[in-house]
Amino acid sequence: MSAGNDHDPIPSDDEPAAATVPLLAPREGVPDVVTTAADVDEAAALLARGHGPLAVDAERASGYRYSARAYLVQLRRRGAGTVLIDPIPIAGGLGSLASVINELEWVLHSADQDLPGLEELGLRPAMLYDTELAGRLAGFPRVGLAAIVAQTLGFELKKGHGAADWSKRPLPDSWLNYAALDVEILVELRDEMAAELDRQGKSEWAAQEFEHIRLAGPPKPKPERWRRTSGVHAIKNARKLAIVRELWTARDEIATRRDIAPGRILPDSAIVSAAQSVPNTIDGLRGLPVFGGPRQRRSSRAWLSAIERARALPDSELPPLTPPLDGPPPAGRWARHHPEAAARLTAARTELSALGEEVSVPVENLVSPELVRRLCWDWELPATADAAAYIDSRFAAGGARPWQRELTVTRLSKALADEN
Repeated sequence: MSAGNDHDPIPSDDEPAAATVPLLAPREGVPDVVTTAADVDEAAALLARGHGPLAVDAERASGYRYSARAYLVQLRRRGAGTVLIDPIPIAGGLGSLASVINELEWVLHSADQDLPGLEELGLRPAMLYDTELAGRLAGFPRVGLAAIVAQTLGFELKKGHGAADWSKRPLPDSWLNYAALDVEILVELRDEMAAELDRQGKSEWAAQEFEHIRLAGPPKPKPERWRRTSGVHAIKNARKLAIVRELWTARDEIATRRDIAPGRILPDSAIVSAAQSVPNTIDGLRGLPVFGGPRQRRSSRAWLSAIERARALPDSELPPLTPPLDGPPPAGRWARHHPEAAARLTAARTELSALGEEVSVPVENLVSPELVRRLCWDWELPATADAAAYIDSRFAAGGARPWQRELTVTRLSKALADEN
């Protein structure tokens, strides 16, 4: 399988955008929001009478809520129109809907963002088409929904309420209009992107990527997530680092229980400030920024208890200043102590960058950068072994799709052979 170059060139960000037509309201108007089990049954029957793929979107409350829960689900199918569903009052009553739509091809933009929340509702696609990923594979310079719609269909989608608190009730009419427009022409966009990928000879690449996303499931939690606290790198004392860990853990437990974004419970800056100051009384804690506010004063005992737990830890239980490595060290450190690995990584990156330019695909979509990094670090090729076979087995074990391996293995084997 190979990508051809006989398609029209895709405009760059520097080229003037063609005139677009503002898309201000859905063709059939904004439908009433489905909020009862009876309404779900009607919506399922309506969608069953439609035809073709199903446009799907979900609105979450990122930045407001802890979970990835869907607070509004938007669906549209040719011959049926648009359906808006509030899953909160009927989360356990979507069986009739699932029986209809779970058998269909779903069209989403950035599918990995919405699939986990939809899965929680018992909604999962039999097939998937991701228009954002299609745009990446097609070499589009910008792959946001509004940018791709403007470039391919000539419509202007107004930026609106995507970052709003969708757990709010009732949902304002302007928000519902925005939500309905997100699926208004998603199927038409899917058809346009499919035609573009077919012209470029990349349809099979896309099919493998979409299936990978469909089956991937939610991402695995990263170890020691508390180390991602903003500003934690300024702390160079293990005891104070333990305070960050305990405060982060206490905050995470509260955020999970109340389904509120952690930063709205206690900002990272307050956690780092408390770790640096190590207050030992409630008055001392309340003298710090944020902790003296009316909301935080009510939780003073919980925060001080977390600090006291860290102070009471034996030295053997303190976290190391440097997190344990899960894989190779940062690539910036390789050149000094592991110059051979650094040379391999440079050669691999150079080759993949050139390949990405040739086929108009971002390097990170050609193959996982982490797989490349681990390959170059762990390189242990026997003198009599075949480099291509070695790389292919490593990539296959790491989850690289067949199209990625077919495209990159031979090129990388030649590039890395020169460095060994």
